[in-house]
Amino acid sequence: MAVRVLAVRFPFARTLCLALALGTAGLAPAAAQQVEPPTPPGKQKKLPEAPAKLPKVDRTKNLDFLFGALKAAPDDVSAKHVEARIWAIWLQTPSDTASLLMARAKTAVDAQKIDVAIKLLDSVIKLRPDYIEAWNRRATLYYMQNDYGRSLADIQQVLIREPRHFGALAGLGMIMQEVGDEKRALEAYRKALAVNPHLEKIPDQVKALTEKVEGRDI
Repeated sequence: MAVRVLAVRFPFARTLCLALALGTAGLAPAAAQQVEPPTPPGKQKKLPEAPAKLPKVDRTKNLDFLFGALKAAPDDVSAKHVEARIWAIWLQTPSDTASLLMARAKTAVDAQKIDVAIKLLDSVIKLRPDYIEAWNRRATLYYMQNDYGRSLADIQQVLIREPRHFGALAGLGMIMQEVGDEKRALEAYRKALAVNPHLEKIPDQVKALTEKVEGRDI
């Protein structure tokens, strides 16, 4: 808490805290890079999340098969069906207690009680640290609070457990782009597209960042 207060009052401290967090994730930005001012409350963008409606899936469904199908999908409509099945598997809770806590966290978010939701997700992670969607949801909430350091730390935990998590990879790109590290934003977006070529808006970001980071073809 003391670090958070210090970061709010002193922009340089905020930059330093973020740099330390990025270093932990193996993504330390260039020296003296400045963090952009936080987005005004109520205007935050959200990290990529699961669609509102998900199909019922078998817990034993092979993710490797689905990721292969996602890459081979002939069109966006087919890809969305496969993507939804992947999200459904990721979201399957490992226990009734975890399921209840996740439901309460969602209710808290809907009521704009973000701090309460984070505490509930803390409990899920403590109970089942192998459940990646608890880490992913908490990363999203930290992002909504402009707490990029903690959001990045949680994204790292997601990617340790599931390197193909295209939502976390896209979220990583968004954070890197917002703090001005366009090179690493481009790297993250490219990794996300390598897993899921049908992500919305990400190809446009890759095109724009490629021109800025690597220059136009002569």
